[in-house]
Amino acid sequence: MPQSKQPRRRRASGATAEPTRVALVHLGCARNLIDSELILARLAEEGVMVTGDPDDADVVVVNTCSFIGPAREESDGAIREQLRRKSAGRLDGVVVAGCLVQRYRRDLVRRYPDVDVFAEISDYSQLAKHVAALGRGGRGPAYLEAPGLRGGEREDARMLATPGSYAYLRISHGCDHQCSFCAIPGIRGAHRSKRPESVLAEARELIAIGVKELVLVAEDSTAWGRDIGAELPDLVRALADLDGDHRVRIMYAYPNRFPWGLVPLLRDHSRVVPYLDIPIQHIATNVLRAMRRNGSGDQVRRTLERLRDEVPGITLRTTVLMGFSGETDADAAELAAFVEEFQLGRLGAFTYSPEEGTHGFGMPHDVPPQVAEARRDAVLAARDRVLRATQAALVGQRLEVLVDEVHPGRPADRRGPASAAYAVARTAMDAPEVDLVVQLEGIGPAVAVGQRLLAEVHAIDDESNLVAREAAEAKTR
Repeated sequence: MPQSKQPRRRRASGATAEPTRVALVHLGCARNLIDSELILARLAEEGVMVTGDPDDADVVVVNTCSFIGPAREESDGAIREQLRRKSAGRLDGVVVAGCLVQRYRRDLVRRYPDVDVFAEISDYSQLAKHVAALGRGGRGPAYLEAPGLRGGEREDARMLATPGSYAYLRISHGCDHQCSFCAIPGIRGAHRSKRPESVLAEARELIAIGVKELVLVAEDSTAWGRDIGAELPDLVRALADLDGDHRVRIMYAYPNRFPWGLVPLLRDHSRVVPYLDIPIQHIATNVLRAMRRNGSGDQVRRTLERLRDEVPGITLRTTVLMGFSGETDADAAELAAFVEEFQLGRLGAFTYSPEEGTHGFGMPHDVPPQVAEARRDAVLAARDRVLRATQAALVGQRLEVLVDEVHPGRPADRRGPASAAYAVARTAMDAPEVDLVVQLEGIGPAVAVGQRLLAEVHAIDDESNLVAREAAEAKTR
């Protein structure tokens, strides 16, 4: 924000006052994005004016993440930035919500005494009421406790922050695994499946407003149903069979106790994307056991091999963690080799961050950060070699893509040269936000967000994204 901007004038309260303008700063994963969408919807129901620009807001809500050290640092930085703006008179209030609050609770009040309201993870209706009052100059409780963990009921309406082409659909809350490195069970609680009728009701509403891809998310999606006498394939089939022109994509599948009934759906159902996000974390058995991950490296290999054998053409995405206690150079080299052997081009790699309240926090932290970073970089280099080769092999092919963004062209004028219209799309091989995109050049006026069309690939860019043109005979829908 420019330093020359004048401090805000506090608006007078009363019936004639303008609506409170509120901006939300979202941090964290897709599951947390759903919480942000819930917050936005509750705010709108309270009559506040939602703006996407914190510079135009009276109150800013920071929805925090607390998964690992870098996420906490980002959350802390966002809080401090908004408090600086409040101190300079550019904001009337700062509200902090989400995982950081849920994890550290009232400790945050002592760390950030100038925050107006803290809110634990909830349905956010009380948060919205307090934000509306705050913008009118009112004051209420500085700390909002959650009434309890969310259960199997459907979630309230959301104000979607995703393009109209896709939306995230949360199918459960919490996690029963006790991985040494992970603080999520302490933040989100034990696993609770949402009831199938709740999930289906939410899905119908999303399909009715034109969403073309339902992206299933959870802390452990493959655990869905086990606490209510069901299995994930039951839910996926029901979602895929709903009326509409939609597809279903599955994220966050745990590799052990895999529900193999998913295989025929991934292979044969036209509305189930042949894609699976299955975080393995590592391949060296000794590291997996130190992480308290069930199974061994051989079991992980067998799971991925079986998926590849039984679902020809499936895209597997994974996540790995480098530098965990006891990891050796040989373990790291084994993982890098595994990435190339299994052609895992869609992969995220992170370095270990010791987390308070986890089993790993009490273990010796014997991998220096610079060593962990070098190992992570080696894995990412292996990934990039795979990705570059597999993406280059697609040049000259025609692929169906889903349009997420449309950018109209602009004629040349005194402000700059002409620009051609283009769109950003994805293939079935790519989940939103975490994978690659397709840049569609020279699009026609009929191309719109949410359309599926046939694209002809003619190049890849420096980041291995596909560059394509709409095929001459492409039929959009």
